[in-house]
Amino acid sequence: MLKLGFDAKRLFHNFTGLGNYSRTLVENLQQQFPEYEYNLFTPRIKLHRETNYFLQENLFKTHTAGRRNGTLWRSWGINKDIQEAKIQIFHGLSHELPINLQKTDVKTAVTIHDLIFKIYPENYAFLDRKIYDSKFRYACQNANRIVAISQSTKNDVASLYDIDPEKIKVIYQTCHQQFKVALAAADIQTTLQRYQLPSQFLLSVGSIIERKQLLSIVQAVAALPKSLQIPLVVIGEGKAYKKKVLQYIAKHQLQSLIIFPKAVAYVDLPAIYQAAEMLVYPSKYEGFGIPLIEALFSKTPVVTTNYASLPEAAGPGAFYADSFDYEAIQEGIEKVLTDTTYQQKLVQQGHQYVQEKFNAKQLSIQLSDLYQTMLR
Repeated sequence: MLKLGFDAKRLFHNFTGLGNYSRTLVENLQQQFPEYEYNLFTPRIKLHRETNYFLQENLFKTHTAGRRNGTLWRSWGINKDIQEAKIQIFHGLSHELPINLQKTDVKTAVTIHDLIFKIYPENYAFLDRKIYDSKFRYACQNANRIVAISQSTKNDVASLYDIDPEKIKVIYQTCHQQFKVALAAADIQTTLQRYQLPSQFLLSVGSIIERKQLLSIVQAVAALPKSLQIPLVVIGEGKAYKKKVLQYIAKHQLQSLIIFPKAVAYVDLPAIYQAAEMLVYPSKYEGFGIPLIEALFSKTPVVTTNYASLPEAAGPGAFYADSFDYEAIQEGIEKVLTDTTYQQKLVQQGHQYVQEKFNAKQLSIQLSDLYQTMLR
């Protein structure tokens, strides 16, 4: 029986990107390979509807820091617990590995999601960049194998950290099963009413930061012909950049066109995706771009950019803007809104693409094969 250990801090404590990746990967792997032993290592357990599945003692063994300092335990003290549990492979799911674990008999894998802090350093505080660089570099240099969530990320890891590409395996991620289920019209309408959303709208999902180009989306919506102007629903949180966008909206009196629903529950996202005319996601750089496949599994067309990993995620299900200029984004929105044949083509080809490319069973098999290769 293969004994696996996972850094589960974000699995238990993060309810966005890295946490969703961790939960989806471990749950899918456990369902596909129930014969393996699954050990979850987290400083603390957080009770949440998203973590309940992982508290089933017949499926998972959970190890915590107990009374020890959680940060120090995760970096150093965890090694003793990993060895005592006789873990064969320890997988750091979010860029990090315990220090000196490579000096034991335990094989190690680490997932690298992106190196955005190196591509766009101006978006990160100096100290944060130094900490990230130290942790990521150490993990990449000392792991037995690196899992990159896209070919784009693999290329960045190989070039920026001078890592042999043969050490890096691209294994894509999938999204939560909830995005793959078609909802009844009545259920979708109930969700729209809950957040006071219109029946027809464009959608933006993701952190409100400069790299994700929300201001360009707002400008594109404002530039649409009046006959095509429908509201933009923005789901995500932000600080300084969001303030900049809100100032632009106020200056140009666009308040009726741009909607920021409050506290949208993760469980309600599928209904909002399925109700949207399209997802508009013109990011400058992503390690993967999970909202793209959430949209395509929801049979919602996408307008995005052809940069970094985004074409890998969206495949043939998207209109690709050739630049970050709002006019290019506007062109995509108009095309999808007015050309129903083209819109249906995106939906059909995009849905088929994500079902084949980001199939949970196949991705779990790829990961299991990697583990078996590491042991051999």
